[in-house]
Amino acid sequence: MADNPAKTENAAAVLKVLAVLEALVESRQIGLADLSQKAMTSKTTAHRLLQTMVDLGYVEQDAETEKYRLTLKLFSLGARSLSDQADLLRVADPAMGRLSRATGESINLGVLDSREDKVVYIHKYDAAFNLAMKSPLGLRNPLHSTALGKALLAFCSKGEQEERLARMVLDRRAPRTMTERAALLSDLEKTRARGYAEEVEESEAGVRCMAVPIFNHLGHPIAAMSISFPLFRFDEARRADYVELLVSAGKAASEALGGRFRLGEE
Repeated sequence: MADNPAKTENAAAVLKVLAVLEALVESRQIGLADLSQKAMTSKTTAHRLLQTMVDLGYVEQDAETEKYRLTLKLFSLGARSLSDQADLLRVADPAMGRLSRATGESINLGVLDSREDKVVYIHKYDAAFNLAMKSPLGLRNPLHSTALGKALLAFCSKGEQEERLARMVLDRRAPRTMTERAALLSDLEKTRARGYAEEVEESEAGVRCMAVPIFNHLGHPIAAMSISFPLFRFDEARRADYVELLVSAGKAASEALGGRFRLGEE
């Protein structure tokens, strides 16, 4: 069947709008020429889209520099879209704070983006050290190469796990990324049995992470919480302590949501 010309044109228009938005997000302030280059569109088209966004209140232009920047209206929309996650953030934050104080390392909270089969970072505590893993909020990472993603994958139902794995491309992201499905499945089984996921230089060279799922009242893993270490700062002698702290945090957050932290159950 031939493509509908109107649909194709509408899709192209949406892609241009999104490209302009992403260019604005990446830059605190940006001029028209630079923005059109980043968005890979003409200056005329970029200017037309920007003016519409200004009229709608999503973008403002500095009168002196003539550069454009996003207003807080887009942030407001994003915050409202996270209202369903309010309970999760409320119960996860104290547990993450305790982990942060106990370890001094980066603590992250991630949820599943079902559309893209990726984990999205929605809350964090930065490390107390200058040299540490940085995970900006909103970052999307593959499930197969992150401890957060593997914690979510390991504890979803077998049917859901199989569907997701069938869609996923196991790209190499770092020196030790698992790119073989059999190896990943074996790792997910270990994760499910012991109650936490782990990755060592699978997502980023020089970094290792440990993560636990957070369960809701229906027993579904709705999020995962992680500790990230630079390899040189991971203390193998404290490994058992790290695991105990992390599992306790996962249990506390799950129980606060009416869920139950579980190991190896269907």
